[in-house]
Amino acid sequence: MTTDPLEDLPASRTEPDGSAVVRLLSYNIRSLRDDVGALVRVIRACAPDVVCVQEAPRFFRWRKYAARLARATDLVHVTGGATATGPMILSSLRAHVERAEDVLLPRTPGLHRRGLATAVLRFGPAARLAVVSCHLSLAEWERHEQAGMVLERLAGTGEDAAVVAGDLNDEPDGRAFRRLAAELQDGWATSPWGGENTSPARGPRKRIDAVLATGAVEVLGCGVPAGLPGVTEADLRAATDHLPVLAALRVPAAGPGGAP
Repeated sequence: MTTDPLEDLPASRTEPDGSAVVRLLSYNIRSLRDDVGALVRVIRACAPDVVCVQEAPRFFRWRKYAARLARATDLVHVTGGATATGPMILSSLRAHVERAEDVLLPRTPGLHRRGLATAVLRFGPAARLAVVSCHLSLAEWERHEQAGMVLERLAGTGEDAAVVAGDLNDEPDGRAFRRLAAELQDGWATSPWGGENTSPARGPRKRIDAVLATGAVEVLGCGVPAGLPGVTEADLRAATDHLPVLAALRVPAAGPGGAP
């Protein structure tokens, strides 16, 4: 008899007090250049309410490929893709999209331009969660500056309950990671669950993908899922060059002004 590891992670639900447990997945999918069937199996097995994607398709017919991925995983496209230079947000039908916006960060000559996919999602009648999907620069100095821009953008949503998820291209002792973790809860450090390292998918040695949340969000568990039903270790290695990060978050019921 096999045990589903997701049983250790709280299931998605809305509580009588209006708060909600939300499963959020962060995943660098390498522009769907690997085994898309394996990728779909991994995402579906995680049963996410929200998926923060990095390296979404962003060239010819990118909308078609994004829609195809959403359809195959029983999710819908919320925002992002080429319009955010790679970051994208998908959600289940459980999420009500209150607003969404793609934000382009300043361009540095010679470097890939970065952007943010952002949305405010409501679960049930009153639990609102601001979400930012990001993929930070390979250049250390620019990455540190972009971390500050992410924090500014998160504050600009006006929501107390907010989360940043993405490929930070930085480890926990790096300046950009530390800048984010100084103001936000690092999901793995707060409530470790599953595995830790995310890169590379074949023999992970570094934790450069993360989910970080404001203090209004309770992190119930966060880490790299393993032993997923219907998913093999070969699937995780073949799906893309990063491992996913799955978090269970308790989002409080919010008042009209965004405060719990």
